[in-house]
Amino acid sequence: MSSTPSSTPPPVLRRSLGVLDGVALAASSTAATTSIGIGLGAVASVVGPQTPALLLLAFLPVLGIAVAYARLNRSEPNCGSGYVWVGRSLGPWLGFLTGWVVLVASIVFCAYTSAVMGSTVLMLANKAGVHTVAGAALDPASTGVSTAVGLVVLLSLAAVTVTGLRAATRLQFGLLVFEYAVLLAFCGWALVSGDHAFSWSWFDPFAISDGTAFAQGMVLAVFFFWGWDAAFSVTEETRSAGDSARGGFIALFAMLGLFLFCSVAFQREMSLAELVRNGPQALPHLGAKLADEPWATLPLLALMFSAVASVQATLIPTARGLLAMGRDRTMGRVWTRVHPRYGTPAAGTVIVLGVAAAIAVLAVALPRLSDMLLAAVNAIGLVVALYYGLTALACAVRFRTALREGPREALLAVVVPAASGLVLLGLGAYLAHSYLTMSDHFALSPDNGWFMFCLPAVIVLAGLVMAAVAKYVRRSPYFTTGRGTDADALTLPMDRTAV
Repeated sequence: MSSTPSSTPPPVLRRSLGVLDGVALAASSTAATTSIGIGLGAVASVVGPQTPALLLLAFLPVLGIAVAYARLNRSEPNCGSGYVWVGRSLGPWLGFLTGWVVLVASIVFCAYTSAVMGSTVLMLANKAGVHTVAGAALDPASTGVSTAVGLVVLLSLAAVTVTGLRAATRLQFGLLVFEYAVLLAFCGWALVSGDHAFSWSWFDPFAISDGTAFAQGMVLAVFFFWGWDAAFSVTEETRSAGDSARGGFIALFAMLGLFLFCSVAFQREMSLAELVRNGPQALPHLGAKLADEPWATLPLLALMFSAVASVQATLIPTARGLLAMGRDRTMGRVWTRVHPRYGTPAAGTVIVLGVAAAIAVLAVALPRLSDMLLAAVNAIGLVVALYYGLTALACAVRFRTALREGPREALLAVVVPAASGLVLLGLGAYLAHSYLTMSDHFALSPDNGWFMFCLPAVIVLAGLVMAAVAKYVRRSPYFTTGRGTDADALTLPMDRTAV
């Protein structure tokens, strides 16, 4: 809290962000280059060449979720977003769970992306002829070595993140321009020069005969789009609620075009087996196939910049979601501490980084980087489907009276959000059930159903435990009213980087 004397009203956080800032934050958080570079192989390993079909199909419910976010944000702008909206419409227990899974998913994302950052640094070192340091092999495919290097990069991001949103979004713009220029150039060349013939069957989801593979592929594809909602986490620092929505929608449609373009380009240049085999190194592998050095290094740099940008962009909404929960006393007051100069939740940002670093160290139990990434992406995909689905249903419940206001209002406020939410929740439930039946024992492997089920299940169960603590120990008023604290209830110092 500010220590400004009561005789002079303390300044509040400046509403300095516009549409372009929201686009930069949402696009960076979505991490298109990272998703393309390390995710296309994961999706292809599940659904084969029908990756473009799954990406296009998954976009439809995600678009419906975006419509729900825009409606809710216009009615009640709050950096807590789904945590606040679901709590008011569906009840505080589900509201808290929504906020909790968003936060944990974001922290897990930061943890495993740190390994991606480390892996790209190691690949650059290998290209420079450095393969060992003090007798230790610099293996980009090793989870342990990649994580150790990535943690150094992860911790260094804290300084930029706590110095204000304007400083962060300026960095995001620079990184995004470079990433997308490299992606478009290399994937455009692959699209033209690839040896594998284009097939319209790539866009046919009915070619996937296995229901479990379809559900897992859809959840992975939804994960590709995850992050556009970061624009709504800074709505209290945006000039208008409409700017947040426009930023999110622009980023979402841009990501769709980029994902489809690059997925087709990858399959034109690489066989399915080649794409799956290269996994997390698919984008650098594409660069090496298409160009000689030093140009072949550009996709690797783009992947590294994307990982850095996405971690920073994820830290911003995560710390602000915890700020909203701290305001309601569902989480500790430490999350409401803001930097005396920059007006950002600095304490929360540093703590989140520390937790992400700890999880990254635990993930070393999966020695192969590709295994760790697949396990993390599956877990995040399931919990993202959960909180997107709950937020969409909250929109349909809150605006149910729109059913009497004409077809357009009924469609946008109730029907589309409800249908989208039910689709994602249904996919998540089906996939969770499939995991339980695919293995008869537990093992630390992404091929083990019990392990894949336990990761998201532990996140949800921990959320219910924390909700009980908030209700019965902290005695948070949120569990009495179901409403989040208003945006102006916590006075913040001015973000001087925005002046």
